[in-house]
Amino acid sequence: MISQSNTNQLDFRRFDNRNALGESAAQAVGNCLRSLLARQDTVSVIFAAAPSQEEFLAALCQEAHIDWSRIHAFHMDEYVQLAEEAPQRFGNFLKERIFDRLPFQTVHYLNGNAPDLATECQRYSDLLRQHPVDVVCMGVGENCHIAFNDPHVADFNDPVLVKVVDLDQACRQQQVNDQCFDAFDEVPTHALTLTVPALMQAPHVFCMVPGIKKAQAIYHTLQSPVSEQYPSTILRLHEDAILFVDNDSASRLL
Repeated sequence: MISQSNTNQLDFRRFDNRNALGESAAQAVGNCLRSLLARQDTVSVIFAAAPSQEEFLAALCQEAHIDWSRIHAFHMDEYVQLAEEAPQRFGNFLKERIFDRLPFQTVHYLNGNAPDLATECQRYSDLLRQHPVDVVCMGVGENCHIAFNDPHVADFNDPVLVKVVDLDQACRQQQVNDQCFDAFDEVPTHALTLTVPALMQAPHVFCMVPGIKKAQAIYHTLQSPVSEQYPSTILRLHEDAILFVDNDSASRLL
């Protein structure tokens, strides 16, 4: 690790490269899970799906002495009306990289193809209330979104836990930039997402953001006013959040 500092309440850790970032983040999350499991029967964790999470998820699967059979897993957001078998579906991404690799007690998926999306939002909200979230493992988008809370739909005081959102142009373009889709028009226009309060109510938040394409977002996350214009700035108000960046994503910082 190159440096560690605090911005408001946010613990900020910078690494040489994304592999070092992923390994350190996995160790931190592993330590948190082991500590929680030592004092409570079960733990609930929300996971983000994105290329930025690859190294972290791979390293987390190697963490030792974690009783995954006592952990409830949730995924954070999902496209609406994308084919069930599509590799771009976030549920499929997480299924391949972690959910099928570890013996979780339960794995809960958002269904973006549900016939009634309002009912699906309520179903998933009820699950989140049934298994209050302890840990969130997340990223930050190029437009500073967290989950699919783009600036135009982010609400720091959202009254719901899960909602349907339309995706802004920057968010959809990021999916092309990340080589998840070949063309902009292939990216779905809507998604289901956990809201900002649903994420921030977790006592422990770990945010992994490597890569040069995230440099502007990290700058705003740490330097811009806390507001829905830059949704990730809410991390600076959380009592126990850690932001992991690499030299590329931190390149706009002094």
